[in-house]
Amino acid sequence: MEPMTRRLPAALAALAVMLAACSHAAPVPSARPESTGSPTADAVPTAAPVAHVEDPEPNGALTAMSIRQDLDIWKRWSPAERPTWTFDTRNPVGEQLAMLVTGERTDDVGIDWLRILLPIRPNEADGWVHAADVHVRSVEDKIVIDLSKRSLEHFHGDRLVHRFEVGIGQPQWPTATGTFYIWAHVPQASPTGPYGVYALGLSGFSEVLTDWPDGGRMAIHGTPYASNRGQMVSHGCIRVYNPDMHKLKRVPLGTPVIIRR
Repeated sequence: MEPMTRRLPAALAALAVMLAACSHAAPVPSARPESTGSPTADAVPTAAPVAHVEDPEPNGALTAMSIRQDLDIWKRWSPAERPTWTFDTRNPVGEQLAMLVTGERTDDVGIDWLRILLPIRPNEADGWVHAADVHVRSVEDKIVIDLSKRSLEHFHGDRLVHRFEVGIGQPQWPTATGTFYIWAHVPQASPTGPYGVYALGLSGFSEVLTDWPDGGRMAIHGTPYASNRGQMVSHGCIRVYNPDMHKLKRVPLGTPVIIRR
């Protein structure tokens, strides 16, 4: 019997707890959804050229946006198999996800496939979609976070446009490393709140805090405290001083975020 298609919601928790791994003093238990059967990444993704790109720009990463709200995804590309998941491609803020493209291929019957990085556990999990089901666009921005230097660098193309000193995870709650992307833009009600003026939700998760709401999704978010800069102060998120965070608000969905030690 063929396996039934499983459904992966883009929002596993309300916005109020989306960034819970960043600032609570202690984990807050909550009911967790049933296992979604998240795929296991075969390797650390690397960008690859893809056909059918709309308005391509040189040197940019490629992102895929579904042409409909529900997107069929395969763990392994195969024209003979049913999709492994049906993925709701809107985040809790109502934005259409732009997922990082990491590869391509054409199968024996002529179907074009794209490999995309999924915003689920485990970090850097990927899946395959039909190229005809998505719009592919380039994004020129890139964010590189160096944990050893406690710095965030924002590039547009090859040009460094911003460099900030930032707060990172404490030793017992380290910031996860790897290749991620901007998953959500989350405005904040108060600049003095725990997430400062703004938050950029990431596609990745804490590798330590797994029982928190939304599984401990990471973020780059503001902080009103200048003293957080250059310190190990968070539960895994990247804290950016509010005046600096203002400069990152317009970073597009799908922008690659590389976090390294």
